[in-house]
Amino acid sequence: MKAFVVDRYGRKNGIRAADMPPPEPREDDVLIQIHAASVNPLDSKIRDGEFKLVLPYRLPLILGNDLAGVVVRVGSRVRQFKPGDEVYARPHKDRIGTFAEFIAVKEDGVALKPTTLTMEEAASIPLVGLTAWQAMIEKGQLRKGQKVLIHAGSGGVGTFAIQLAKHAGATVATTTSARNIELVKSLGADVVIDYKKDDFSLILKDYDVVLDTQGGNTLEKSLRVLKPRGKLIGIAGPPDPDFAKETGASWFLKTAIGRV
Repeated sequence: MKAFVVDRYGRKNGIRAADMPPPEPREDDVLIQIHAASVNPLDSKIRDGEFKLVLPYRLPLILGNDLAGVVVRVGSRVRQFKPGDEVYARPHKDRIGTFAEFIAVKEDGVALKPTTLTMEEAASIPLVGLTAWQAMIEKGQLRKGQKVLIHAGSGGVGTFAIQLAKHAGATVATTTSARNIELVKSLGADVVIDYKKDDFSLILKDYDVVLDTQGGNTLEKSLRVLKPRGKLIGIAGPPDPDFAKETGASWFLKTAIGRV
């Protein structure tokens, strides 16, 4: 089958088109013919080698973390899907590879595609949708009446996170550029800050949760807007103990509480 693979880690190495052996589904796998796949920042970070210590993939590696397609075969223990089903999926992190013609995904990582969505639309949902759910609901444990700051509200994760936070009953602040202000407001944002004009850390305070999608200086400044015992959740990259040392926070706080 045709696929896009990484032979060596590093930004300069890029990816190449290659012929790869088709996957052989396990007994609890669904074999899917891929019709659409989305490109996420996670893909470039994996390519660059940022996660090689925590996700030791074997090279050459097929990139890609979510997809939409059609089931062509199922394993002997699969009960929820059958050939011909239109599905979308987020493969387990140790079995990525959606930039290809076919992929085998464990049954619990697959869902039926909503009939109202095209393949392209459905393929854009799994990774960012699940990330937002983990951040807002599982890690953030947002409750009615709390305040949350979501950075880059017009991005893939941000657009889902705003809606989930509002569904939980939280007051939502977000950062974005001027051209996307109306978009994030339509999603439910209560406070919108144009990051090109204003410094969010000088405007906001006493927030229960911050979702940081940027890292670096934004992550550091986000600590200033939290109330005591507030939660900072970062998804910009792998754990960074140097940040914890510089800010006086424990490494455990940075990696275990602050990472999805």
